[in-house]
Amino acid sequence: MNTGTRARLERIGTDGNYLTVPMDHGVTLGPVKGLKDIESTIDAVTRGGADAVLTQKGIAERVHPNKNDAGYIVHLNGSTVIGPDEEDKRMTGSVEEAVRVGADAVSFHINVGSDHEPDQLTMLSEVTKEAERYGLPVLAMAYARGPGVDEHDAESLGHAVRLAEELGADLIKTAYSGDAESFEHVVEATSKPVIIAGGSPEGDRQTLADVRGVMDAGGAGVSMGRSIFQHDDPEAIATAVSAVIHDDASVEEALDRSGLDA
Repeated sequence: MNTGTRARLERIGTDGNYLTVPMDHGVTLGPVKGLKDIESTIDAVTRGGADAVLTQKGIAERVHPNKNDAGYIVHLNGSTVIGPDEEDKRMTGSVEEAVRVGADAVSFHINVGSDHEPDQLTMLSEVTKEAERYGLPVLAMAYARGPGVDEHDAESLGHAVRLAEELGADLIKTAYSGDAESFEHVVEATSKPVIIAGGSPEGDRQTLADVRGVMDAGGAGVSMGRSIFQHDDPEAIATAVSAVIHDDASVEEALDRSGLDA
């Protein structure tokens, strides 16, 4: 890892742990709750303790004035729920474009086990090569998804995160296997920091229990979208998640600190 990559990785985390709030869902889902007035949402989650926010490149000018000195990640591929195949993520930007809009890092989604895996392998390899030239960290969103694949199986998730490291990723996001014991295998499958996706919101207590499990398994945090940006109080839930990740709080301590009533 070169000096620039290392320095920028520090901008999107705190002491090696990460609370990232992805808000690129406007491509996938459209202007859902929390994304119409994305400026207010970005302000709220970063005041609550998010280390970084993530969007597609076209939203950059709406991000910078509202992120309260948090880091910024630009996502480089996407698809929609109304298209022919949501798993067929296509390139939406380049590392150079991300640099031009002020990104501290880039991210790229790959579905390991899907029919589109071969093309996505090639694209991720190209992204990591270009990012190395610019000294920009790459967050690989490496999921186990495809025909006959259990996307929460620890063995499959371990394969996905190891693949991401082998292709040059600096930070790796994947699904949660459901408990700390099984997730230890996923964390141990790579030398890179592993963070989890949030998925569909399941309530504050369950969200925080999952975060606690990840940290107990040796994970490095979360990249949590809808459970935070669609929350009735995005700042409060960000505060709670941050307490678990950065202050080693229990679920109860995090709920108490944030004022959430679970």
